[in-house]
Amino acid sequence: MVADFLIDNAALVATCAGPGPRRGTSQREIGAIPNGSVAGFEGRIVFVGSAHDAAANVTLTPDAQVVDAQGCTVVPGFIDPHTHLVFAGDRRDELRRRLGGATYAEIAAGGGGIVKSVDATRAASEHELIEGARKRLAEMLSFGTTTAEAKSGYGLDVAAERKMLCAIRNLAAGQPVELTATFMGAHEVPVEFRGRRGDYVRMVIDEMIPAIAEEKLAEWCDVFCEQGVFTPDESRDILEAGKRHGLKPRIHADELALSGGSRVAAEVGARSADHLIFVDQSHAQMLAEQNVVATLLPSAAFFLKLGRYAPARMLIEQGTAVALATDLNPGGGFTTSMPFVMSLACFGMHMTLEEALNGATINAAAAIDRQDTIGSLEPGKQFDAVIVSGMLADLIRVGGPVIRQVIKRGRVVHAKLGSGPEI
Repeated sequence: MVADFLIDNAALVATCAGPGPRRGTSQREIGAIPNGSVAGFEGRIVFVGSAHDAAANVTLTPDAQVVDAQGCTVVPGFIDPHTHLVFAGDRRDELRRRLGGATYAEIAAGGGGIVKSVDATRAASEHELIEGARKRLAEMLSFGTTTAEAKSGYGLDVAAERKMLCAIRNLAAGQPVELTATFMGAHEVPVEFRGRRGDYVRMVIDEMIPAIAEEKLAEWCDVFCEQGVFTPDESRDILEAGKRHGLKPRIHADELALSGGSRVAAEVGARSADHLIFVDQSHAQMLAEQNVVATLLPSAAFFLKLGRYAPARMLIEQGTAVALATDLNPGGGFTTSMPFVMSLACFGMHMTLEEALNGATINAAAAIDRQDTIGSLEPGKQFDAVIVSGMLADLIRVGGPVIRQVIKRGRVVHAKLGSGPEI
């Protein structure tokens, strides 16, 4: 077979191959190939196997790029299926307040939280939103993220939500990280609608969703189903309206209490239910039965100082597919690093390293309906990969500079200084 890009002679290739998403004990299977190689042609994988078999079966084009991965581990490109990467303003003061003992609710009651980001985002230009998010995407890429979901939700009116989604569309075309957009007008009830939340819900359903869908600015519709935000009935109505307009449902569920979000996810056939810190066994069974991916965000629990993490072990034991994401956002998601999220998943949520890797790759791909094209290293799939300096376990060395090179569509798009040509 012919190849124009080859990662050769890796100490280990973790393919994460097989049907996705992975559930139960299969979430520990990473398809490990010792002394492996991965070859691609025109952005697609054409060969995965031993370096010996690659030498015998792969014919390189005259201009092929060969990356020597001796002593390294190769894994699929990371997928971050829950981010709020587009925003304006600065809420790092809230982090300092939280470290001083203030709670999420206290900060929000004092004018902080989501509504503070709404004020700044409404005032920002689309260009300013793009340039701020571009820097975050460059950070994400340096940590191995090759695909990400990006939400609106800091506009909370038609014009500002549209502005955010237009920014996401322009970002998708202007840098290497592949993006999928989510409309989240139901992120919070804006200040001007406090006391008449029903009017705001109707505006989301009757004005925002049709306008966003008409311009095809989003693939997904999301709702923050939580006590004090949107009720299960409101969340269901909004997600069903999104479905009528071609927007696939996903939901913020059971983050601060068992608020009914996971039940709504099962009822509307959401692709992903996210956070799930307070989900119980009966609701986990509902998610498993309806093939809803549980996207867990341990970094949010960490930075919000919630004192607990989502019950990953219970979810896996109930047969729910578990994915991982950063929850990158201005107030409670102070990380762009999927390896850091994997570390928290292992040491905070009791996942194995292999479960965490699948959670950041093939299951994360399933959380955004991309499991057939990305999330694993298999012939026919898009050639998105990460070369890790050292062993697989080095991925969860917090702060360790272990990401050597990042490959997107069969080309090096990020390289650590000294590991090859800087991109």
